[in-house]
Amino acid sequence: MNIETIRFKNNRLLILDQTLLPHKQEYRTLKDLSQVIEAIKSLRVRGAPAIGIVAAYGLAIHALNLKALKKLDFVALKNAAQQLKQARPTAVNLKWAIDRQMAVIENLQNDQDEMVSALIHEAKTIHDEDRETCDKIGSYGDALIADGFNILTHCNTGFLATGGIGTALGIVYKAAENHKKVHVFVDETRPVGQGARLTFWELNQAGIPATLITDNMAGSLMKEGKVDIVITGADRIAANGDTANKIGTYSLAVLAKAHNIPFYIAAPYSTFDLNIDSGQQIPIEQRPKEEVLQFWNIPSNDSYQVYNPAFDVTPGDLINGIITEFGIIKKPFEKNIINVPKQFNKGDAT
Repeated sequence: MNIETIRFKNNRLLILDQTLLPHKQEYRTLKDLSQVIEAIKSLRVRGAPAIGIVAAYGLAIHALNLKALKKLDFVALKNAAQQLKQARPTAVNLKWAIDRQMAVIENLQNDQDEMVSALIHEAKTIHDEDRETCDKIGSYGDALIADGFNILTHCNTGFLATGGIGTALGIVYKAAENHKKVHVFVDETRPVGQGARLTFWELNQAGIPATLITDNMAGSLMKEGKVDIVITGADRIAANGDTANKIGTYSLAVLAKAHNIPFYIAAPYSTFDLNIDSGQQIPIEQRPKEEVLQFWNIPSNDSYQVYNPAFDVTPGDLINGIITEFGIIKKPFEKNIINVPKQFNKGDAT
């Protein structure tokens, strides 16, 4: 797989437009702040790590544009940072990446060239780090996968959603790389179809056997003994292990628990929000009702009331473990999540 979904070269930011997949592979150049925000809101770029990377590059692009207009200063960038953070409120990687960007220029306010250079360098660093992080997540998660496993996943967590091989799908790629025969059941992930349009396409690109199912077929598959493990990604993880992910993830966790099937989350440590105690404090993005209606070609009008949250929250007690670049975090999450970086750096298992 040599598909680069995010490119930054010669101060130009290009993304593979995910709204056109799987029918067309087309790159879109993001030239200014408004285009970056539109790309994030419209799901042209999506997936928590990828959103963070693009936002980081977006702030650098904005600084370049402001410099050309002789309007670059810290206050203008701070305002842009706030706009970027509000583009999608649930994915904490967006805030994390922008906060990193603002931190590197805080003491450079009197030097425009240094500010631009620092923002570009930090964005590239965030991108490079995510490649390494995905690789490590894949390797740790591979230890959970036996030869011949049927893996169920939800939404899209591969190279389209990250700066590397992916989180949950990165584990699948690592297993295949290590010559394990694996098969993936891919939830459609309604209403936008990230599984049907993106994950199934990715797995086909990689030559990994996959079967597409509608979201409401998962329980039946589990009852028939056809699922060995469930692995999904995450957009924000609270300090107690409660996890926000694409709507429908909670249902999978409940079903997995009922059928005694291990349920794992795969996410970088940047997806953890240690400032919130539980999932009740995670803001849940509400999406336009047209996303639900357009699947059935129903005209949008006042007679249709639609509930369309982009995410749901899975309680930590339904999760067997959280696969990170530091290793697999196990219960009790309240204790282990906050201590995991230093414990794994010492070589201890959590």
